[in-house]
Amino acid sequence: MNTAKNTATRIWTDVDIEAEGVSHGYLRLPFSTNDSAYGWIPIPISVIRNGEGPSVLLMAGNHGDEYEGQVMLMKLLRSFSPDRIQGRLIILPGVNAPAVSAGHRVSPVDGGNMNRLFPGDPNGTPTQMIAHFIDSVLLPKVRYCFDFHSGGYSSEYIPAAHLVVPDEPHLRDEAIGFLKAFAMPASILIEGLMGGDLRLLGSCRRLGVGHMSTELGGAGTFSVDAFRAAEAGLPRLLRHVGVLKSDCREEPPSNTFFYRRHPVKDFVYSTATGVFETYFKIGDVVADGDSAGAVHFTETPWREPEIITFKKGGTILKRRAPARTKIGDCLFALGTLLPE
Repeated sequence: MNTAKNTATRIWTDVDIEAEGVSHGYLRLPFSTNDSAYGWIPIPISVIRNGEGPSVLLMAGNHGDEYEGQVMLMKLLRSFSPDRIQGRLIILPGVNAPAVSAGHRVSPVDGGNMNRLFPGDPNGTPTQMIAHFIDSVLLPKVRYCFDFHSGGYSSEYIPAAHLVVPDEPHLRDEAIGFLKAFAMPASILIEGLMGGDLRLLGSCRRLGVGHMSTELGGAGTFSVDAFRAAEAGLPRLLRHVGVLKSDCREEPPSNTFFYRRHPVKDFVYSTATGVFETYFKIGDVVADGDSAGAVHFTETPWREPEIITFKKGGTILKRRAPARTKIGDCLFALGTLLPE
């Protein structure tokens, strides 16, 4: 009996990824349900190709409740004609389609957090199948992958590009170049990321694909300031990597402030369940041991609140958005401003 595991993707598409010009269509993710025994989940994909040049994968909707990147890529694919491109853009504006449709961080069909399931599984859950298609089909075709995130419902970030810093000096220099070209108000450097091999980043590193991510606002809303900065920066980034032709109207990059994000163990977490009264906002600078806020107990309102403190000082890069909190929720992430 042949027990070899089939590692080929089961996702198929009506879009010719190799064709010249502009193509729009769907990745078709097989999904059998009571309502649709032989159905498939549509994942929109657009490809813009014009001759020789680098191939770039642009993604948003990795988490479905992160909206700025989704809108930015939808506007981009409608506005770019092939004559502006030298090479190829592969655009997935809502890559985790079930999560995007629901406006949820994770997929409602299987509870999958796509950015924790790489390199995926061709015979696994729907979310694992999407991750596997990206890992096995799309990433081997591209030189660069830029993945646009926001804080989602539960978090709000300072508008920023994010980079998990490569160990190799030449890769580090290339990645820092992405941040300087994109030029968000803040550029956040992350070192020693736990579980990075289970993220899109891990697949990019393994396959030699240049990678950059973002955090464009959050709190379940649409951040105008973050969106405008990202929308202005994306053409610069695409010109920087050589897939977008030069334009005399090109807007020069502004200065970006670099921060080194504190390790996860130094984030501020809730130690009680209740309503969190925050004492600080994003961008504030705090010191070691400062009081971060108070958790108030709605079921025993006569009880004194629990005071939460900052273990390590720095600049607040991220805060929890909902005031209601429970033990273990991340309340703040901080970083250290780096010298220019």
